[in-house]
Amino acid sequence: MRVPALMLQGTGSDVGKSLLVAGLARAYRRRGLAVRPFKAQNMSNNAAVAAGVEGGHGEIGRAQALQALACGVAPSVHMNPVLLKPQSDVGAQVVVQGRVLTTARAGDYLTLKPTLLPRVLESFVHLEAEADLVLVEGAGSPAEVNLRPGDIANMGFARAAGVPVVLVGDIDRGGVIASLVGTAAVLDPADRAMIRGFLINRFRGDIRLFDDGLRIIAERTGWPAFGVLPWLPAAARLPAEDAVVLETRPTGPEGKALRVAVPMLARIANFDDLDPLAREAGVSLTFVPPGRPLPGDADLVVLPGSKATLADLAFFRAQGWDVDLAGHVRRGGHVWGFCGGYQMLGRFIADPDGVEGTPGSAPGLGLLDVETVLTSRKTVREVGGRLPGGAMFSGYEIHVGVTSGPDCVRPALTLGDGRSDGAMSVDCRIRGTYVHGLLTAGAARAELLSGLGAASDGMDHRVVVEAALDEIADAMEQHLDLDGLLAVARSRGEP
Repeated sequence: MRVPALMLQGTGSDVGKSLLVAGLARAYRRRGLAVRPFKAQNMSNNAAVAAGVEGGHGEIGRAQALQALACGVAPSVHMNPVLLKPQSDVGAQVVVQGRVLTTARAGDYLTLKPTLLPRVLESFVHLEAEADLVLVEGAGSPAEVNLRPGDIANMGFARAAGVPVVLVGDIDRGGVIASLVGTAAVLDPADRAMIRGFLINRFRGDIRLFDDGLRIIAERTGWPAFGVLPWLPAAARLPAEDAVVLETRPTGPEGKALRVAVPMLARIANFDDLDPLAREAGVSLTFVPPGRPLPGDADLVVLPGSKATLADLAFFRAQGWDVDLAGHVRRGGHVWGFCGGYQMLGRFIADPDGVEGTPGSAPGLGLLDVETVLTSRKTVREVGGRLPGGAMFSGYEIHVGVTSGPDCVRPALTLGDGRSDGAMSVDCRIRGTYVHGLLTAGAARAELLSGLGAASDGMDHRVVVEAALDEIADAMEQHLDLDGLLAVARSRGEP
């Protein structure tokens, strides 16, 4: 018999599939099941470090790392065997089972994609061997039938692995009846037969008011409803997968003691580094969109990670942010840089081998006396250590490039193996590091904020995330038919 498995596909992108898988994983784990998350193909520049195929580490989408946390297990590269990391509007780095395979333009990837299905199925079988239940997340929507040939992310995978599907509609964006009924209408019969029901996400108000809507969808599609999940405030306490959320994230409240500004780079990556800072009561954190100046009253400007440092450095300058940042520093402001943001703070960045695209180089922002050479060797690892004041942290590195220079004699932190990382200016107002997740540890965040004259609650951010997962699982127990969904998953194992 095959291991029970259930796939959540959506009527579109950003309908909440990642959160639903995380919440269901936590709910079924609490019922005593060994649960594993799986997403065949993901597209995101928010990556996490995971256990590799042959030892060592590889990278997967951060959404699958969150889902692994919900399951109470360490992340594995098999949870997201194909990760696409966009480097431009038409091309992406292709990561397979945690390691970079190639860089491909969109048209080339359409040819490459079908050849990756055996690796995808291999990873799925690996997870089946250690699970009572595998929860699978689709990508985009099966309604994009123009992408169906060679598909490995939605129905192509579901049919190859024999995994039943539940379709998710997002009522908050409107048109949920049309999106569900329309998806049923455009799917070919064999694909449509994989769908065993639907559920509604992000309902605001009295759920009973949608009873007629559920009836209409069921009548038009023949699918049963597995429930309506309300809008969940706890979701805001979880790391977001896509930068699209930054476009709608509200500006931090006025009157906070510490004002932090983060430029929204075109290829921004791992921006959840800032989540622990955003929830501090004494911090107002603002993501600054393109076309707007960095606020002149900011106390701290944070340059986040980037998937393409040279391209985003040019983008940064095109917004005039380099001028704003220079003024900020003249006024005595502080600057932090994480990963690609750290590289930008130096005097010079070179990409002689075209690791990020066309070979080239550019002067950096000149705020740290360091320079970076991008190399083909990629560093992917978990790290831990201490800040200069002694606070301990744990985090991870995912980057290409080697940074060196006089300011490295003042490292931003010391790693557990005794090596140093990052650099600081003489007055310590400018600092950069390759370590992501540095602000998660309460003690580390408190030390860094104290250097800015701000207080911290000192709480480890993982505690916040764990509590949010439990709250979301509670809501799913109340509003979704978890027994019915589990029965669908177990039907896969029936003869």
